Amino acid sequence: MSSDNLPVLHAVTSDDVLARGDMVASAIAIMQTGGPRVAVHLRSATLTVRAMTRLAQFLAPEQAATGARLVINDRVDLAMAVGAWGVQLTTRSIRAGDARRIAPALVVGASVHAVTDAVIATREGAAWVVAGHVYETPSHEGAASRGEAFVREVCAKVALPVIAIGGITPERVGDLVAAGASGIAAIRGVWGHDARAALAATSDYLSAYDAALDRRGDDRPDRQR
Repeated sequence: MSSDNLPVLHAVTSDDVLARGDMVASAIAIMQTGGPRVAVHLRSATLTVRAMTRLAQFLAPEQAATGARLVINDRVDLAMAVGAWGVQLTTRSIRAGDARRIAPALVVGASVHAVTDAVIATREGAAWVVAGHVYETPSHEGAASRGEAFVREVCAKVALPVIAIGGITPERVGDLVAAGASGIAAIRGVWGHDARAALAATSDYLSAYDAALDRRGDDRPDRQR
């Protein structure tokens, strides 16, 4: 998959986000605002598969309505069952090559924390890698951040799109695009406190990305006008 066809902003959920009463409304607001430039990643460490399936079934129809993408974390079976666009594999998931054999219709991404992981994911046919964590973040409290240099190194070693994750604010997007990132992923920064905040954050991230492209002299066909 080329970076031109890959969503720019990947809105990743956490258990805190999924517990909110307005989570579905926020997700729909993000999808409507970003359209094909946005992917919502359903990720949970605690929810049952039944609960995740129910959430996914609310959001899957929005793909056709908005052009945005639904990506399921880890569970290839769930992604297939609800008609999600893609699946995001972690270091504890099945390998990207196995996922592609099981579910050839799914687009497969892989989360990587080392350059060697990115090289392996590329070899196995992943469509993108999510690389991080780049900056300090409460999601990895106490763990050393890898910095922009990690994003730059991964981008230099693999040809597929690299999505940066970890402590990314709109103000940091420009530095990551300069390092070679094709997009960014965020949890707290994009979801905010309610659907209105999520809508505003989505616009802020996309605007920051487009400003970074201007500075780099690029002109992606899907950018905001």
